[in-house]
Amino acid sequence: MSDPATTWHAEPDLLERYARGDIDHARACSLEAHLLECARCRLALAPAVDTGRLEGSWDGLVAALDAPRPGRMERLLARLGVREHTARLLAATPTLRLSWLAGVVLALGFAVAAAHGGRGERSLLLFLLLAPLLPVAGVAASFTRGVDPTYDVALAAPMPAFHLLLIRSAAVLGTTMVVAAVAALGLPDLGWIVAAWLVPAVALTVVSLALATFQAPVTAAATVAAVWVGGVLGSEALSDGGLRAAFRPGPISSAAFTAGGQLALVAVTILALLVVTSRHDRFEIERTV
Repeated sequence: MSDPATTWHAEPDLLERYARGDIDHARACSLEAHLLECARCRLALAPAVDTGRLEGSWDGLVAALDAPRPGRMERLLARLGVREHTARLLAATPTLRLSWLAGVVLALGFAVAAAHGGRGERSLLLFLLLAPLLPVAGVAASFTRGVDPTYDVALAAPMPAFHLLLIRSAAVLGTTMVVAAVAALGLPDLGWIVAAWLVPAVALTVVSLALATFQAPVTAAATVAAVWVGGVLGSEALSDGGLRAAFRPGPISSAAFTAGGQLALVAVTILALLVVTSRHDRFEIERTV
């Protein structure tokens, strides 16, 4: 018994109209069902098909299938109003990925636990030392070949390197500070000193960017970290008569966490911003090396 789909054949005029897209939807569906089963009508249709249009449709389909699918971070940024190309560059930043954020959470969690295990304001010293350094490390990692797997791709992006630097740095700084702020909610209630890490976090990040116009980002970050840790612990030790005393119970005496010290860090931030702005061409030079 013959297949009902092949007991009739489409008229040449119908096939030509179908190829041009001149028939209604119902007839097109019926004809397409027939073409799936009838080799004779498919051969008759072939000469009437616009090969240029067919190749264009096929190329568009292949491009759509091969296009990279946006990840969760990229989709989130797009929903927040970030432009598509910017969202893709931010999503590729290694220090905005889950592994980095998990490391930040773990480090801050340890510092919060240590704060609860101590007595007095000085139990917060580890948190106050660590929280400002995390965005510094994140920004350095985002601009270091070998650490960032998308380093060369990011540099090839059609935007100035300085613009890319500002976008990524702001994203890393903002994300890290949000995580640190959430962690700070778990600290003992010891007054304003709990928030004393905010100004240093911004200051150290901007200073590291300013130094990065003179040296490699990792070297700049390491220099800032060494000066920060040495300065805080040194001032604590000098005020209490020894480095060991810096971790004993009592109030924090480091100048960085006083009102005057915070104002000084604001001034340092402004100066560093001026350096970054005046030497922004250094980032473009590094891009061409």
